[in-house]
Amino acid sequence: MPVFIENLPKSTGLETMTHDTVSRSTDPVDYQFVPRPVAAMAKRFEDGHVIEPHEHERDQFLYAVSGLMRLRTERESWIVPPDRAVYIPASTRHSVEMCGDVQMRTLYIEPSGDDRPLPDLAVVEVPDLLRALVLALIEEPLLYEETGRGGMIAQLLIIEIRRARELSFCLPLPKDARLQRICTAILANPSDRRTLDGWSETAGASTRTLARLFEREVGMGFGAWRQRVRFHAALEDLSRGEAIARVAHRHGYRSASAFSAAFARIMGLTPSAARQR
Repeated sequence: MPVFIENLPKSTGLETMTHDTVSRSTDPVDYQFVPRPVAAMAKRFEDGHVIEPHEHERDQFLYAVSGLMRLRTERESWIVPPDRAVYIPASTRHSVEMCGDVQMRTLYIEPSGDDRPLPDLAVVEVPDLLRALVLALIEEPLLYEETGRGGMIAQLLIIEIRRARELSFCLPLPKDARLQRICTAILANPSDRRTLDGWSETAGASTRTLARLFEREVGMGFGAWRQRVRFHAALEDLSRGEAIARVAHRHGYRSASAFSAAFARIMGLTPSAARQR
């Protein structure tokens, strides 16, 4: 009978077990001290499931074979489309919300001093080779031979993660209470067309003050921030298979062509490609 890692006594050394006696746990805690540089876990989540704020001892590479994920830290919100991944450095407190049926594949990576695959939290592209390597390590024993196929896959994974192209799927969040009132309302209704002049009374600050605060607090202007909110929400709709024209109208665009051009420029993929994924 296989031994599940989550049921092992804390004093048990995993390195003493044979490959045939260890089965995959779905508890992330069990992967933080596995005596391998990279440990791989497979897990499925239903639409709407939320993993409450937490952090890990190891770096984490979250990849969804299907479904879309929303990741939130104290100061940022990230969207992770299907066939993209997010790299989360160790000790980064975060929560994750699932949009759709999410088939998640997670790598827990032991950082070696400052020599980690990526220094900061980032959403990255997952080329065919990186995707194949993630899935291949899932098929290897948890305690793979470090000098064998499993060890070579783990080494190549680190190399390919370092080479992965970062994507602008981050949405900075403000600390200022006046901006928070505006941002909360826009997150709830991304198609709201009000300008900063229109938000001035709600926020309790002048248009000039609000514009200055947006640049200082989130590193971009109000228009650029709102556009990114709209595209994050649009990506969720597209991933559910909604028509592009309907999504464009819902998120404040009068034409599908204008929406498609702006979406591709900011998000790095066309709405049709996002819909197909």
